[in-house]
Amino acid sequence: MLTVHAPAKVNLVLEVLERREDYHIISSIAQTVDLCDALSFEPADDLHFTCSAPELVQDNLVTRAASLLRERFGIRAGARMHLEKRIPWGAGLGGGSSDAAATLLALNRLWAIDAPADRLETLAAELGSDVPLFLRGGTVLVEGKGEVVHPLTNHPSMHVVLLAPAAPVIRGKTGLMYRRLRPELFTRGQFVRAAAFALERGRRVPEDLMHNAFENVADEVFPGLAHDRALLEDAVGVRVHLAGSGPCLYALLPSRAAAAAAATRLAGREHRVFVVQTMAPAAPQSVRDA
Repeated sequence: MLTVHAPAKVNLVLEVLERREDYHIISSIAQTVDLCDALSFEPADDLHFTCSAPELVQDNLVTRAASLLRERFGIRAGARMHLEKRIPWGAGLGGGSSDAAATLLALNRLWAIDAPADRLETLAAELGSDVPLFLRGGTVLVEGKGEVVHPLTNHPSMHVVLLAPAAPVIRGKTGLMYRRLRPELFTRGQFVRAAAFALERGRRVPEDLMHNAFENVADEVFPGLAHDRALLEDAVGVRVHLAGSGPCLYALLPSRAAAAAAATRLAGREHRVFVVQTMAPAAPQSVRDA
């Protein structure tokens, strides 16, 4: 049996540059964190998928990733796959995309395909715009529709407080968020360039460069988000940011003690709070024999 840990991510910077017909061009710096889903794989005659959250079994990206890999490489073998879901879904943390990337990595090994990284990246891009970044992990530059990924100097280790609001998952949320963006909210990549410059010099991304285009429309889409933001800001005492397309919020803190203290202050409410840490690139090494 193979066991894989699929990490969540936050976008340290997320710029939308322009709209082209039915998609948008972005420039972003994404950072994986050690809040992880756990997936297990073992040989089987066909594809079988189970999940600790039964509502996620239908049309899951794990199954789609396995089917795509099987089809493109003419694999007749199957796999028994189980997903232990820990990352809140529909929250902007990329959990489903990370699960898909982990599936490509694990089945590439289980089925002895030995596909090169560029082939896996091509398949990942077919599955979704966030999937390719999780094949690398750590601190990465994401461009185009999300399919162009380059490693960056890793962000200095930070502790992260995540607050996932207790709100219903919105179907088609990411598309809705993009449709709410007006052209005047598009930027030119200046935040990403300046943030990458700071990383090259071994510094963290400054708070004033942690721009997220969706911050401008998030309150329109997620009722109560302003209240949740105020709660988190009061608990952490630093600036709070939207994770991806939301509604999860996060804050970067220098020590685990400070992050744990903030989480304690947020306890006893309906939302979910996680104390996690930024990760170095480690996606290929996350595949191991159980």
